[in-house]
Amino acid sequence: MDDAVALLDQGQEGKARKLLKQMVKRDPDDAAAVRLLESLSADPKQLLGNKSFSYRVHPGDTMMGLSERFLGDRLNFYALARYNDLSVPSSLKSGQALQIPGTAPKMVPRAAEKPRAAVASPPPTPSVPARAPVIVDRERAGALRGEGLAALHQGELAQAVVLLHEASTLDPGNAAIKRDLDRAIRIRRSVKARQ
Repeated sequence: MDDAVALLDQGQEGKARKLLKQMVKRDPDDAAAVRLLESLSADPKQLLGNKSFSYRVHPGDTMMGLSERFLGDRLNFYALARYNDLSVPSSLKSGQALQIPGTAPKMVPRAAEKPRAAVASPPPTPSVPARAPVIVDRERAGALRGEGLAALHQGELAQAVVLLHEASTLDPGNAAIKRDLDRAIRIRRSVKARQ
């Protein structure tokens, strides 16, 4: 399953479709494989719904993470990518606008502040657009790094790359994770070159 997910994340739909068909042939009750295979051919609007809301991609967001967060299932990531006409889900960029199926989550209002005494305000300064804060989850990134390294040592290269990529998006400044991800990608490329 992880190989098919990694192939889809990289936009290699043909290879993923072939692998998923083999999986379903071996085990017709493999609900995850059946659902992923369906996400390749079904109309994403019929699959996920016509009603949607706008979302601006933040640093660290992945299609799998957004799918888990807003759709309740990370395996809907490829259908979500197709919903947004993205052929390579891993190419998601910070600041990119997406349509997310469903209803926008309610914003929680900030607690009311106490009124302040009137103070002369300084002259306005030119506004500089605020940058979206980088959401860092070092604990989750460390756990994903461990899983990715374990997969790498077991020869599950595609899974290792996906896990290390997710870890890197959760802790973008972590040099060790970046180094491990680069290593996993190099190993995967050299294995593919030999095949």
